[in-house]
Amino acid sequence: MGLSNEKYFNRDLSWLSFNSRVLDEAADPNNPLYERINFLAIYSNNLDEFFRVRVAHIKRLQKVDKEKLIKKLDTEPSKLLKSIHNIVHDQQERFGTVFRNSILKELLKNNVKLYRSNDQPKDLENISLKYFLSYIMAFLQPKLILDKPPFLENRKIYFLVGLQSLESEVTYAILNIPSDKISRFIPIDTENDLHEFCFLDDIIRVHLHRVFPGYSIQSCHSIKLNRDADLQIEDEYTGDLLNKIKKQLHKRKIGVPSRLLYDGAMPEKMRDFMQEKWDLSDDELAIGGRYHNFDDFFTFPNPLSPRLENEQWPGLSIPELDTTSSLFELIQKKDLLLHFPYHSYDYVLRLFNEAAVDPAVEEIYITIYRIAKNSVIGNALISAARNGKKVTCFVELKARFDEENNIIWAEEMKRAGIKILYSIPGLKVHAKVALIKKRINDKIEMYAFMGTGNFNEKTAGTYTDIALCTSNEEITNDLDRVLNFLLDGKKPKSIDQLLVSQFNMVDSFEELISNEIQNALIGKKARIRIKLNNLENKKMIRLLYKASNAGVHIDLIIRGICRLVPSVTGLSENITITRIVDRFLEHSRIFEFWNNGDPLYFSGSADWMTRNLYNRVEVIFPILDKSIQDQINTILNIHISDNTKSVFVDDQLQNIRKNDSGKKAVRSQYELYQYFKQLPEQLI
Repeated sequence: MGLSNEKYFNRDLSWLSFNSRVLDEAADPNNPLYERINFLAIYSNNLDEFFRVRVAHIKRLQKVDKEKLIKKLDTEPSKLLKSIHNIVHDQQERFGTVFRNSILKELLKNNVKLYRSNDQPKDLENISLKYFLSYIMAFLQPKLILDKPPFLENRKIYFLVGLQSLESEVTYAILNIPSDKISRFIPIDTENDLHEFCFLDDIIRVHLHRVFPGYSIQSCHSIKLNRDADLQIEDEYTGDLLNKIKKQLHKRKIGVPSRLLYDGAMPEKMRDFMQEKWDLSDDELAIGGRYHNFDDFFTFPNPLSPRLENEQWPGLSIPELDTTSSLFELIQKKDLLLHFPYHSYDYVLRLFNEAAVDPAVEEIYITIYRIAKNSVIGNALISAARNGKKVTCFVELKARFDEENNIIWAEEMKRAGIKILYSIPGLKVHAKVALIKKRINDKIEMYAFMGTGNFNEKTAGTYTDIALCTSNEEITNDLDRVLNFLLDGKKPKSIDQLLVSQFNMVDSFEELISNEIQNALIGKKARIRIKLNNLENKKMIRLLYKASNAGVHIDLIIRGICRLVPSVTGLSENITITRIVDRFLEHSRIFEFWNNGDPLYFSGSADWMTRNLYNRVEVIFPILDKSIQDQINTILNIHISDNTKSVFVDDQLQNIRKNDSGKKAVRSQYELYQYFKQLPEQLI
């Protein structure tokens, strides 16, 4: 399963294997019930984005020259699309089984009842009448389908309704389900001891005769359309890129259809009418259940909260940081490591707030890829500018689905006097870095903040990310050169410590792997341990295969896409791949090279994907402090020992549970929380 050829998994089928692992968590009865519901929502949201971006991309490639096509996909798009649809169909069958046979039953055991169409209370129409008339009906937009079909908005759910009047044959209408205006889950009261909820969809169903007076309701089935969400910017090199992206954001809403999901109980005649009216091909149709947009379950009410949810793990405080009067003074003495969400993100906010008011701070440079809508960091930067600091912010306009928010923040910061630099043509700036410059006794001191995650306090609570704060002169000088490159486009003559795509990253990784190969060939212990979100680049995969054949032991912790085929004799027999899916999204990137017993550790923003290594500006930073190296080593050890939320990925792309019966159960995210909680004096 999933092979483009014998050496590489197909990237899209590999991603579907990851999403299957998300579905595993929804099915796992050991998870709290509302966390299982949350995983169903994650699975649904992931799949929606996959169709909006990847499937739409594959369909576009069908129009490309065949040679270019094979080079791009390693397979014919028609075959790939068929494989995708078969896998997704099987996964959605499983999704429905988990929801119907497990989730709904467990809710009922806990006195929470979610009514569905096959078990609605008999008097639902009367129970919901006042709510329907007062809150729902004003948002409904019924449209008869005449010659030209109504426009279907991206990811919105609709009813396709069959109608008949006394004077006419069956006609069809489209009706929106306004879940963007009203909760999808409506509380109802049938005077029993249950906490009862009904789908918004079903309340609308029982009142359809009020929406279409004068018609007999013949049939009613839900549909949802996914549209191509990629921004097609033909020329980034000329003209105003900001205005081009603004125009493309509007076009995203009217993108080409990539999938229409419809209720599998829809009559064939209605389906044929729908397909003809919206001019859809067979492979653009996907059979679904009665209810779509399961990502609405992110907001499914829990009347028993905090029961049936994960135990809260508050962000940990670090006494050494709490007792210092200045983070800058502490960073001047030693490097600091923060690991979110285990550590409180307040320390990052404090760093920028200190910089905003410290009279010695003269300049702040920062790269923004995804920023929170109500960003405290953004406000701190504005405060710094108003306090007379020179603030320069590089805002990436091409961060998918965050383009609009990034533009809003860029324009607000620009009004406050911040120098805003926009996207580099042909490149995305994905690095997560900041550089703060202070003048002390006529000398410039520089402080670097480098991380694996965005400057975003919202996602910092759910993504695992590492950040390093340092005043190391070699590192800060390197970072200064990188930021100057963003300013003037001139490549620096040298980079000494950092690994930076566009400059030295690929060559540096090749050298590090080659060093392990040479040590293995002369009989020395050789080991590589790498934690990534995605591993796709063939050059890096070939280097790992070469290392495996030389006898290097390789542990890969890959959350998402992984094209490397593990555990194949003569190819990758010394490579194991594990995948961890738990309450937090694994997002940190960590690299360890054994280096003959003097391990080298790195972290940073780059995955091993072609886009990261060649088409983005990424920064990987070394971990030089011995105590922090010990922490990174412990982090890797804990992740690799996970036998609860970690699975092996085998040579058929299957997620295989670890057979560690009799061993102590290890759940890496819990163990890491306890580790940082108990770290003596938090010596970071």
